[in-house]
Amino acid sequence: MSDELRLAIEKLVYGGDGLGHAEGNTVFTPFVLPGEEIRAEVTSRKKKLVWAKPLEILKRDATRVQPVCPHFGVCGGCHYQHAAYQSQANYKIEILRETLSRMGGVSWTGHITPHTAAPLHYRNRAQWAVRNANPRALGYYLPESNAIVPIDQCYVISPTLADTFGKLQEITRSGLLPSQVLEIEAFVDSLDSKVALNVAFKEFRNPVAELTKLFHDTVPALHSLLLLDQKKNRFELSGPGYLIQEAGGYQFRVSHLSFFQVNRFLVEDLLRTVIAGAKGDLALDLYAGVGFFTLPLTKGFQRVVSVDANLSATRNLRENADTADTSIVSQHVQTEEFLKTTAESPDFVVLDPPRAGLGQISAQKLADLGPKEIAYLSCDPATLARDLAILMQTSRKPADSAPTAHRYEISCVDFFDLFPQTYHIEALIRLRRV
Repeated sequence: MSDELRLAIEKLVYGGDGLGHAEGNTVFTPFVLPGEEIRAEVTSRKKKLVWAKPLEILKRDATRVQPVCPHFGVCGGCHYQHAAYQSQANYKIEILRETLSRMGGVSWTGHITPHTAAPLHYRNRAQWAVRNANPRALGYYLPESNAIVPIDQCYVISPTLADTFGKLQEITRSGLLPSQVLEIEAFVDSLDSKVALNVAFKEFRNPVAELTKLFHDTVPALHSLLLLDQKKNRFELSGPGYLIQEAGGYQFRVSHLSFFQVNRFLVEDLLRTVIAGAKGDLALDLYAGVGFFTLPLTKGFQRVVSVDANLSATRNLRENADTADTSIVSQHVQTEEFLKTTAESPDFVVLDPPRAGLGQISAQKLADLGPKEIAYLSCDPATLARDLAILMQTSRKPADSAPTAHRYEISCVDFFDLFPQTYHIEALIRLRRV
């Protein structure tokens, strides 16, 4: 097979690449669009699968646009800036539909409701690696090349994060940032006014007070700072240790090691849609985090039980419930272990698992438990398809999985573009017991 190919792009696939065929091989190429014809250079092969980088767009798709960021295609943080925004959303919806069918045997031909907002300056959380070569710079880590690409400006982070990034970049390039810094993570509150930083060091070679002063002097909006000495696994906190995020009329305390949804424009819409119309006696919030869904669920249910294995998030959830003067039952345990021991069938279950999804054992236990309705919020269509195959008992369920006590069907599907310009897909699947 030659090192240079000409091919037509047939579709986009999850992960950001375009798919085409050449010389009997399936070819994956980034930064292309369906319908385009390209000239590409082969970068790697594995049997009949080929990965290539585009050299020339021979036939352009009408939706192709000029990327706003000069680093697009290099830093790896965005995948779709070359496509008009509405086209990005349409591509993702089709990828979601195709993945559910191919991997889960879920043939959903009904409408998928899109939820979109501002495609730029939306993120309230960002993470940068530190480059130790001259000139020192903050940048994005590229695992495929084991390199860090320096970034001068980022167009997807919020204005306050962008300002924070600029100030951190200044002290990095001026040599004021200690050489032991490995990574800096920054996040802002819901008003985009206060900043929290997590800074990881190889080790502390400067006094902690000196390091703390450096970051507070550099970032005026800095509200809370967490420093980590990886060599000694030692944490040093300066400030309250959390930021306040507001949504749905609630205030959520979110600590440095806790999670909160990153899209500041869609968070309210996401909350309303997930819990819309849900009411009854008992609700379960699995992978509950800081209580983003738990607290609002108390308005429609007599009892709400939250489950999460992250200790920081669980502490935040209990604090947030106290602040809201709301009664809940909070379980600090893995979801799989909780489902193995609980016996009461709830009226409604919210699932918001990490990228790994629910998993075969938990999916079977949940289906056996038999809640009347499930709202499954997923950030990975492949693991979502795998879990739905069990919950819906499709032909794609694992051969070694036993029949479940209950089966589910889809009532509606929503797509939330929480990560514009990227391949990431957030899908909400509402399931009802058959």
